Amino acid sequence: FLLTFITFICVIPWMESQYTVTTGPRINNDKLYKFTYSTEVLIDRVKGLPEDSAGYRISSGVDVNLVWRNPNNDDDQLIKIMIKDVKIENVNERPAAKNIFKGKHSANIIGKEYLSALQRPVVLQWTRGKVKNFYSYKNQPAIVQNLKRGLASLFQIQLHTGAAREVDVSGKCNVTYHARESQVTKIKALGTCEIEKTGFISHNELLDVSTKVTSATIYVLEDSFIKSVRAEENHVLSLNFQQTTNAKIVSKQKLELKSTEAGPRVIAGKQVASVIKTLDSNYIAVPLVAEPVKTECKNCPSISEHWQAIRKQLEPENLSKAEATRSFLSFIQNLREATKEEILQILRSERNAVLPQLVDAVTSAQTPASLEAMLEFLDFKNGSSSVLQERFLYACGFASHPNELLLKSLINRLQGQIANSEIRETVTIIVGALVKKLCDKGGCKLPAVVRAKKLILGGLDRAKKEDDVKMYLLAVKNALLPEAIPLLLKYAESGDGPISNIAATSLQRYDISFITSEVRRFTVKRNTERLWQMELQNITPERGPDIIFCFFYYCSKMIRKVLKDMVVHNYDRFSKTGSSSAYSGYVTRGPDASSTYSLDILYSGSGILRSSNMNIFLFNKNAQLHASQVVIEAQGLESIIAASADEGEENLESFAGMSAILFDVQLRPITFFQGYGDLMSKMFSATGDPMNVVKGLILLTDYSQVIQLQSGLKASAEFQGGLAIDISGGMEFSLWYRESKTSVKNRGAMVVAGNIFVDSFFVKAGMETSFETEATLNFISTVQFSEYPFLVCMQMDKIESPFRQYVTKYESLPSGKRYTSRKGKVKLLAGSEYPLHQENSNMCRKVFSTESDSSDSWF
Repeated sequence: FLLTFITFICVIPWMESQYTVTTGPRINNDKLYKFTYSTEVLIDRVKGLPEDSAGYRISSGVDVNLVWRNPNNDDDQLIKIMIKDVKIENVNERPAAKNIFKGKHSANIIGKEYLSALQRPVVLQWTRGKVKNFYSYKNQPAIVQNLKRGLASLFQIQLHTGAAREVDVSGKCNVTYHARESQVTKIKALGTCEIEKTGFISHNELLDVSTKVTSATIYVLEDSFIKSVRAEENHVLSLNFQQTTNAKIVSKQKLELKSTEAGPRVIAGKQVASVIKTLDSNYIAVPLVAEPVKTECKNCPSISEHWQAIRKQLEPENLSKAEATRSFLSFIQNLREATKEEILQILRSERNAVLPQLVDAVTSAQTPASLEAMLEFLDFKNGSSSVLQERFLYACGFASHPNELLLKSLINRLQGQIANSEIRETVTIIVGALVKKLCDKGGCKLPAVVRAKKLILGGLDRAKKEDDVKMYLLAVKNALLPEAIPLLLKYAESGDGPISNIAATSLQRYDISFITSEVRRFTVKRNTERLWQMELQNITPERGPDIIFCFFYYCSKMIRKVLKDMVVHNYDRFSKTGSSSAYSGYVTRGPDASSTYSLDILYSGSGILRSSNMNIFLFNKNAQLHASQVVIEAQGLESIIAASADEGEENLESFAGMSAILFDVQLRPITFFQGYGDLMSKMFSATGDPMNVVKGLILLTDYSQVIQLQSGLKASAEFQGGLAIDISGGMEFSLWYRESKTSVKNRGAMVVAGNIFVDSFFVKAGMETSFETEATLNFISTVQFSEYPFLVCMQMDKIESPFRQYVTKYESLPSGKRYTSRKGKVKLLAGSEYPLHQENSNMCRKVFSTESDSSDSWF
């Protein structure tokens, strides 16, 4: 009714208020106004029914009387407000077995101390309807004081139409008043309220939580005083990429005048201060804006008890299960309350395979205590603990809300002694990732960010060794500094090899506006051949076609030269002889978010893999996230099959390696082998097992906000999303069958859990909403080079996976009495093989037909 009414009044012409702009509501002398008052809160899913919501109502009587009126201004008044006859009850009728308040007296629920404090009166200086001062007693419990502020804020009113900047329990907010005869409607823009805020949001918008808020209050006046007030505010929270994971908080207040009777006499006086002192010398003026409320977890396990309870779920063999991710998220919540000493005690007592997962969790907690504990625990001068050091560094790179302290700590480590060269490389790369995240949040001018940018750019400019150049290029690839583009262009144009490739793929990650301006500046070539090239570039699509499958043996030199122009369009992979295949399509399509995959494979003229690139992107209408990229690169392998190298590549060193991007963060590449000797050694000792690229626990969604309700209560909204991930890949060669295979396996378990609750110390109500899934995505590329043209078969498939959703609503008292309602949905997501182009399907039939024939042959 309230929202319908507001919609109605907002679209009709306003009548001039019967009140003048110079007056406000007035309370009569020597009268006691007796009101009933209630405030209630409901928590549910967005489409949930009110009767199914969790919540509670605080109801009471309220006595209001005039204490003093300014003899020089009738609109300047002191009014006393006293709460009495407090009750705590369900909002909706419940059977006795489900009613936690049944048979409970208010004093038993609230506690005698809190109840006594709640019933102590407050005094308002009320001037033309505005609460100029709020007088209460010091050392009152914060929650009690805030409840009184919520009631007092209902007396914040304006009797004429217009906008104002107003202070109440919600903070300093923009409000709009609409006055019509004896009724006034106030619309509060909650998004404009200035109030001390705590908490954090996720770095990437796609992984974050969206909020929608409304607030409206309707006043009915009679005899120039308030007859009734009805206020309602709504807070809707939705996970951006899965909006069925949502919550709604509804807060209502109702104040109704029931009767008037003879009241106390007013106090004579000219000054407010003297009147207040006469009334009660213990009164002090306190802000009307709500004060912070500290909550303590009661009956919660200690950090060590919690770790012992979940450590089995975090064993390496369990990381592809949802329970591992759920345990990881719950432990992070506990770690955020732990001290440095408590964390160090657990780290130092753990010695087995779960220690890397413990490092993931401690680092993901992102508190000063957890960072200090990790930096003290890890000894970067000791190269033997490189696994733990790398897990720590990657968790830093994936940080959901990194700060300057974290970046500064890594820079200090980088400029100190690091025993392991791979760890030094990883630190540099992750510093680049943190620079990007801090700059995205407006922190580009922070001292640590400025220092980091100088370190990366200066290091790249001075680097002489190839390994150092690659290290700084990868840091730039993460940081995406606009000022690095000239250096990237220089290395991108330097020729073939890993350095050129890193520079070119780094340029590809920049916003197109940066590339366009820089390319025009650095790629001026004044000859006819260049003009021909420019004409050809105009017909080259800016991004690769969905299906490309061609042999470039017969392509002209000019077309190859155009396609080789990495600076403009990054088509270097198509300029070389051999074959290339690329394809993209949807992994999922949904109303909230979609995901796409792309495959890009390049083979040499002899059929040996040159590069394999698999990408997965997540996006919605507002944001995009590079979820993963796994690139396998190889060169100089023709000698294995006694084939001739392609033109210009005769002297390339044998090499194969893998590089990965995970959630927009470039990771340190790994090398399968380098050099012919290393190649032959690993070929004969190979087990066929894939090599791990990244394995661990990642905190993706990390949202925590305290919502100040205008009733004085505070709501807390927390959404955490985690991923247990295992990405591995490998290359296999069979000289006997003249066949090579490249495989990439992505396994993961994702859990997102939201907890939305209102805790008033004496009663707590809330809702937990979550979903979880376990998924496996495989990509296999098989090449048979026993004949020409060689056969290439690509396969990409998703394994059947479960998807589970749960909603739990609860109400509880400190005594332990609790009401819980739990519902869940489980479904099985069918597995599928993702479609590629028809030519690929034809080749796969031939490959598998050949394999079937060879399996029965004599040897």
